[in-house]
Amino acid sequence: MSPAAGDSTKVVKRSGGSSSNAVYKDRSKPSDIRSSNMVAAKAVADAIRTSLGPKGMDKMIQDGKGEVTITNDGATILKEMNVVHPAARMLVELSKAQDIEAGDGTTSVVVLAGSLLEAAGKLLAKGLHPTAIAEGFRSAGNKCVEILRNEVSVPLNIEDREVVTKCAATSLNSKVVSQQSSLLAPIAVDAVFRVVDPSSPNSVDLHDIRVSTVLGGTVEDTELIDGLLLNQKVSCGPRKVEKAKIGLIQFCISPPKTDMDMTVVVSDYQQMDRILREERNQILETIKKIRAAGCNVLLIQKSILR
Repeated sequence: MSPAAGDSTKVVKRSGGSSSNAVYKDRSKPSDIRSSNMVAAKAVADAIRTSLGPKGMDKMIQDGKGEVTITNDGATILKEMNVVHPAARMLVELSKAQDIEAGDGTTSVVVLAGSLLEAAGKLLAKGLHPTAIAEGFRSAGNKCVEILRNEVSVPLNIEDREVVTKCAATSLNSKVVSQQSSLLAPIAVDAVFRVVDPSSPNSVDLHDIRVSTVLGGTVEDTELIDGLLLNQKVSCGPRKVEKAKIGLIQFCISPPKTDMDMTVVVSDYQQMDRILREERNQILETIKKIRAAGCNVLLIQKSILR
């Protein structure tokens, strides 16, 4: 049957079905990436969630060398874990930043971040845009800071040693040494007060404080040494020096060497004796200069070659 006059026949050719499927897949890819990031981050948070608080459990971690670490500190646990996923690595860096900035709360920030990501996943399932969720979290964070500063926080005088000691003891209550917090908290406070700069009391370089472990004894034997502790055995010589003047050098006490590889051919024993005599004179000149400086205790980074 032929079409009637005035009627038109339209033939629609559908092509590019594979490209439309590709577009659909591309649209679903961002959500898959977000879901993967959230799952990885929540896995890290769940791994250390049980170590939070004074009732938290310690974690036993064994590295590739067979060394075992037992701790409930979030920064230590995450540092020992081999985290590869980029989003999970962000939580590890978050814990490190918290440890550097405050020295405590390394587990809390990771657990809190994991909970926020879980809440964000529920909001994404309802159709909210990620930017809107981020703005809401940012506004809520600003409001929380405002409430904490104006209504909850208590002003602290950094020179009040008793209050600072209580704060240090509170941080130690969730550690393995919680039973010795009354002993270790005053030692930690005294150590910080000895290295703090009075002009900037809010900034302390913790690298100026060294914690040295010695085999034998118990935690109760811990003491604070106002000075430098060298874990070095004394084979001979004096063991105690009063009013010591310490000299530090970073080079070997040895005959000087040439800047380039050279070979010296000696054909006469008198020339050899002359070379050895010059080397001894060089070492003697170096020792005389050190002696003239007035130091009676010399710390050498490298070695002494005779």
